[in-house]
Amino acid sequence: MSRPYMLPAHTYVDEPELLFHPDRPQDRHTHPLLGLLEFGPFSRALVSSVFDPIRVATIYPAGFREQVRSLFKEFEQKHRPRERQAYLIEYPGFSRVFGVRLSPAIPDAHIELTSRLDAEIESAKQPHLRLAEALTGAMNRINAFGTEFDVVMLFLPERWQSGFFGDDDFNLHDYIKAVSASRGVPIQIVREGKALNYRCRASVMWRLGIAMYCKAGGVPWKLADQDPETAYIGLSYAVRDAKPDDDEDKPRFVTCCSQVFDADGAGLEFLAYETDDAHIERDNPFLSRNEMRRVMARSLALYQRRHGGRSPKRVIVHKSTEFKPDEIEGCFDSWPGVETLDLYQIQQGALWRGIQIDPPKGPGQKTGEPSMYPCARGTYMQLGARELLLWTQGNAPKATGGRNFYKEGKGVPQPIVLKRFAGHGSWQEPARGVLGLSKMNWNNDSLYDRLPVTLSYASILARTVKRMPTIQSRPYEFRFFM
Repeated sequence: MSRPYMLPAHTYVDEPELLFHPDRPQDRHTHPLLGLLEFGPFSRALVSSVFDPIRVATIYPAGFREQVRSLFKEFEQKHRPRERQAYLIEYPGFSRVFGVRLSPAIPDAHIELTSRLDAEIESAKQPHLRLAEALTGAMNRINAFGTEFDVVMLFLPERWQSGFFGDDDFNLHDYIKAVSASRGVPIQIVREGKALNYRCRASVMWRLGIAMYCKAGGVPWKLADQDPETAYIGLSYAVRDAKPDDDEDKPRFVTCCSQVFDADGAGLEFLAYETDDAHIERDNPFLSRNEMRRVMARSLALYQRRHGGRSPKRVIVHKSTEFKPDEIEGCFDSWPGVETLDLYQIQQGALWRGIQIDPPKGPGQKTGEPSMYPCARGTYMQLGARELLLWTQGNAPKATGGRNFYKEGKGVPQPIVLKRFAGHGSWQEPARGVLGLSKMNWNNDSLYDRLPVTLSYASILARTVKRMPTIQSRPYEFRFFM
């Protein structure tokens, strides 16, 4: 008898492994920090690896010189974790982990901002503009010594918080990234409250250490056991509003970002451009068939440039909004030679929840009880022919030696929803791909993110790129936007 109220059975994807050497497939681990500690970073074995030492320039407020010096010393000290005990491990020192040193650049590449800036920010009608002006001037000065440093560290004290945000959707973080990226300068923003004064120094050093290594051009890890002929593409859009003095009927330009990830997750470059050939529904842009063909053709060219002119056999495209019919046709127009083209919308905010039920503890107990930990990360359940629930958050004991570990700490994890607009076959591979790409964020020390980097990176890029004064028709390196 048909029982339509019954849900289909759920299943699991194992915790993806990460690779830490280009020629030794056995150098792998599910835990990114343990993998780095045991094997070192992936790019350490490459000829074009990071130079030793990584030369760091600095921009800091008046009176912060000792705190800057102290942070440089901390990078080479040992730090024991004071949080996330099931996951976080002892930090042994930057050179011990990455095989290279961090060193201050030449004296001219260190700028202490004027002591008058505090009063000027406090008295300004628009403090964010005064702070942005001061930091832009400092970046202009330091850019003159561009051959003498590899990464810039910018220190922001909490007393400048009034200048971190402003009207017209101003965000100081995005503004700084837009300015530095347009000049090809990688920059690491160090917040006083989130870094300098954070209680767990092991967490700070792991997070900053990985970020600094990547911004200097290094690759900490890649995904293991992926099809070498599969390409992942993440699409994201941002709408650039018309200026106040523009005609109200003037089209709003859409900044489109496309990042191509190899099967091993190495999306080190991306493409961006503006178009007015799009329509907007509830602030969500949708491209015409011609524009989608254009962005996909550029993505193919980027992949071929990195792979000796070879095209992938399978292409998987992720975006956060649905694929309109014109967008689907544009994708197929651009990839006529691939054997498989899969298009997925990945949504957050699902109303579904899942509770882990432990089996009965004894012969007298007929039913299980709710577990102390949430359902396993990697759980997925099919809702229909083209819709899937996937738990990218959840308990992950296989990455922590059998110990229960839920990164978020509390609450019931929400699954993400995968909607298939093109493609066919088992859901096992799409779920495994999304779960693996959720471990490829090189800008933190976490085991996983909720979203795959195809979407999390693309949204960061689109948000930042729309603040750049000009967008050039060339690939951009992602390390300038991290």
